[in-house]
Amino acid sequence: MNLAELAPRIESTLLRADTTRAEIEKLCGDARANKLHGVVVSSSRVALAAHLLEETDLKVCAAVGFPLGTGDSDVKRYEAEVAIDNGAQEIEVVLNHGWLKDGDAKGVLRELRDVVEAADERPVKVLIETSLITPEFTVAAAQLAAEAEAKFVTLSGVFGTREVSPDTIDGVRKAVGTSLGLKLFTTVSTLAAAQMLIGGGIQRLGISALPSR
Repeated sequence: MNLAELAPRIESTLLRADTTRAEIEKLCGDARANKLHGVVVSSSRVALAAHLLEETDLKVCAAVGFPLGTGDSDVKRYEAEVAIDNGAQEIEVVLNHGWLKDGDAKGVLRELRDVVEAADERPVKVLIETSLITPEFTVAAAQLAAEAEAKFVTLSGVFGTREVSPDTIDGVRKAVGTSLGLKLFTTVSTLAAAQMLIGGGIQRLGISALPSR
């Protein structure tokens, strides 16, 4: 698999708190040049990214509730609505992991359904920080995302102490079958490593730097 073959599976991601306009311009320019699936940016940068990628097939995805996922449900829904008004074509919402650990599945499901409704048939991805919860909770979160009619779950180990394990990926895939796409938010240094992830059941990669050739 070369970079051109991998490109449609890549979402180039830039969510640092100090991200500048120039960095968003470079992000979008590189995404256009490499014909990636699209970019993931903070909601405050959606309008700029949408402008830079207009008249292309690349998708602008807004990160909602990033990075903690603990904001009020109404705030998450409103952030999604504003992002869409500003040109977002996809939404990536951070799960409320605390509610999940409380056993409040109904609250998690209601919130995810609200965001899916706000997205108005645009794809919604639910970001699960697997390092904060057990594999069992991860599977439960993926099942709730499927029930809420999200299109993807994004498995992330970026903000915790461990990367997403192959066993976790396999467990989620077995639990939800083909009802959800699987995305991995990670660091991939080589094309060979990316190919291994794709072979392991990942359909989409959220990365901040393109793998080396």
